[in-house]
Amino acid sequence: MSHHILEITSIHPTGGTYSHVVRAGDTLYVSGQVAKDRDNAFVGVGDPDAQCRQVFTNLAAVLEEAGSSLDHIVKLTIYLTDSAYIDTFRSVRNELLTRPMPASTLVVVSALAAPELLVEIEAIAVPAA
Repeated sequence: MSHHILEITSIHPTGGTYSHVVRAGDTLYVSGQVAKDRDNAFVGVGDPDAQCRQVFTNLAAVLEEAGSSLDHIVKLTIYLTDSAYIDTFRSVRNELLTRPMPASTLVVVSALAAPELLVEIEAIAVPAA
């Protein structure tokens, strides 16, 4: 099966070190999104609610540009730097995603790529019909 790396311009640049999304067949694989705005600045430093919202904003933008949406996510992997953020994540997720919820794995890690980051979420989605 061939794959295509999609060039995404609606969110912060990757600096060429990874791709925001790859399409393989009819599946979209979205790299872990973090709380950075379009100008690559951290959003919500110290605030897990603000970071969760920015991460979902980035996921929505990537998926829309790739021809999908949050409603077409089939799998999420969530990385939190503290188990105290689980309820916050779930509250934001429940507000922004429609039911039934996609398959999901939640992992608490000691750190993410930068100390300012509290939340990272990657997704697998299918294109909008």
